[in-house]
Amino acid sequence: MIILLAIKILKFSTKTKCLSTFSPPNFTNLLQLSIESQSLTTTQKLHSKIIQLGLHQNSFIATKLISAYFTCQNPVDSRRVFDAFEHKNEFLWNILINGYAKNALFGESLNVFSQMFRCGVVPDEFTYSSIVKILGELGDLVNGRSVHGRCVRNGVVLDCVVGNSLMAMYGKCGGFQDSLKVFDEMPYRNVSSFNVVISGYMGVKEGNLDEELWDFVKDMLFEGWEFDAFTVSMLLSLCGEVKKNWCYGKELHCYIVRNGLEDDFVVSSDVHLGCCLIDMYAKSSRVEFGRRVFDRLKRRNVFAWTAMINGYVLNGDFDEALVLFREMQVEGVEPSKVSLISILPACCSFDCLKGGKQIHAFSTRRGLNHEVSLCNALIDMYSKSGSLSCARRVFEHDCVTKDAISWSSMVSAYSLHGNGKGAVGLYEKMLQHGMKPDRIVVVGVLSACARSGLVDEGFRRYSFAVNEYDLEPTLEMCACIVDMSGKAGQFDRALDFIKTMPMQPGPSIWGALVNASAIHGNSEVHDLAYRFLIQMEPENPSNYVSLSNLYATSQRWDVVAEVRTTMKDRGLKKFPGCSWISINTETHSFYVADKSHPCSVVIYDMLDQLILAMKRDDNGVRFEDTVKVYE
Repeated sequence: MIILLAIKILKFSTKTKCLSTFSPPNFTNLLQLSIESQSLTTTQKLHSKIIQLGLHQNSFIATKLISAYFTCQNPVDSRRVFDAFEHKNEFLWNILINGYAKNALFGESLNVFSQMFRCGVVPDEFTYSSIVKILGELGDLVNGRSVHGRCVRNGVVLDCVVGNSLMAMYGKCGGFQDSLKVFDEMPYRNVSSFNVVISGYMGVKEGNLDEELWDFVKDMLFEGWEFDAFTVSMLLSLCGEVKKNWCYGKELHCYIVRNGLEDDFVVSSDVHLGCCLIDMYAKSSRVEFGRRVFDRLKRRNVFAWTAMINGYVLNGDFDEALVLFREMQVEGVEPSKVSLISILPACCSFDCLKGGKQIHAFSTRRGLNHEVSLCNALIDMYSKSGSLSCARRVFEHDCVTKDAISWSSMVSAYSLHGNGKGAVGLYEKMLQHGMKPDRIVVVGVLSACARSGLVDEGFRRYSFAVNEYDLEPTLEMCACIVDMSGKAGQFDRALDFIKTMPMQPGPSIWGALVNASAIHGNSEVHDLAYRFLIQMEPENPSNYVSLSNLYATSQRWDVVAEVRTTMKDRGLKKFPGCSWISINTETHSFYVADKSHPCSVVIYDMLDQLILAMKRDDNGVRFEDTVKVYE
């Protein structure tokens, strides 16, 4: 409204020839308003008036006009304004270079930089800083070194901002050691200089630089530098990723308290830091500390709610996550796409399928149901909740734009439901759409073949992925092949495959062979696989339980007692599995040999009758006849 009013006043002043009212400062203010509103129409109208009044050669107005066109994503007109200006200074060149960069036209920025030299204009610190950032985005280390050399020759490298940009460029281009060298040679530093180095440490994947990073952080404090919010948020994210660093996370929390960023164990001045603390505690399996931070936040926006919900989901506390999701809406906070994706794993059970459908309906009402990341989460939720048809419906109708995760999620859904032919068919359709398979989708289709007994099909898919698409075999892929061969009783084929594996077989390989040999009662293969498994995982109670069960089926009770004694001597205890069923909105859970349920006598009586009915069915009696007893 303000811009439209200004335009009307401008038109009236032009007609009445009262142009003295609109001096260059007035036009720069109007152009600033058009930049903030990103209005191309307003910018063009102002431009026409500027030309009409003969103010197009004013450097302040030209600068604002170039910026306005770039903000409106119209770089062509920005260049026209620049070319029409007669006396170009380095500031005008910088605006053009930076404008192209903000529009991701990095090649044009570099061309303008070269043209700047040809026109005899000497770049300043801002120019070099912008160009170095662009080269970092492009990952162009060769030209980055060349520009670094120019900075040294011109003495610009002494500028703190240029030094920070050079360090960031080297970090993005994989030259972290060069980044450290620039840091050591900088005569003047600021907190951003340290932040760039910390970010570089976190970006290095090869080698173990964890201790070096914390030594660097301690040196920063010893030199008298104080962390800013960006420093703390980066370090907190590292503490969350590496659980052993959670003690550093507690120290950072104390630092926030001491420096006034927190009031009585509550982040009050920076919600972002609050989210980082919640995330750090959740990833360190101490979600209750994260909840204390969340409860005392004075300003809780959608990001804070989402961080807390995600923390509960990460720690498997799905009920609390769902309660918090409801409270979020009661508080009037609108869930975002990320909020919905975070809560969906809490609905991955038959008991919570109704809640998952409600979240799906909510996303549809908000117009988010076509978002590819949300569709992928919905496919995963429906498949794990036992509704393959709903997962397929989301994949076929809602998921308009499918990525690799969409295809692999749907293939895994077929695999989870034992539909091997459906998984193979969808995998073929994926290849026909030109999608290159990755390791995850290959594991999904191999797992489906293993569940459905499609041994030859599984071997063919494995060979095709390795030979035709140059996929490096992984332990997961090889475990699927061994599991598939073993379940089919083809133990010689499984052992031959293990011998030809490109890596050493791990616990997943021998574990698959142990389970398969137990199914088929092959004690020779079972003992062989079990010996390797115990060597690799001597503290895993599941291995001993599996062996005990196998010997129990053979009624070798002396060996069973020996295995149980070994478990007791080593202090190993396996937690019992839990099953649950939902009846009339009430969930009933059961453990092995559980008699705590009030109806346990009736349940076990019915179970005995079902077992008897199944035995009669094995003896030739039709199962349909036995069902009538319970109707």
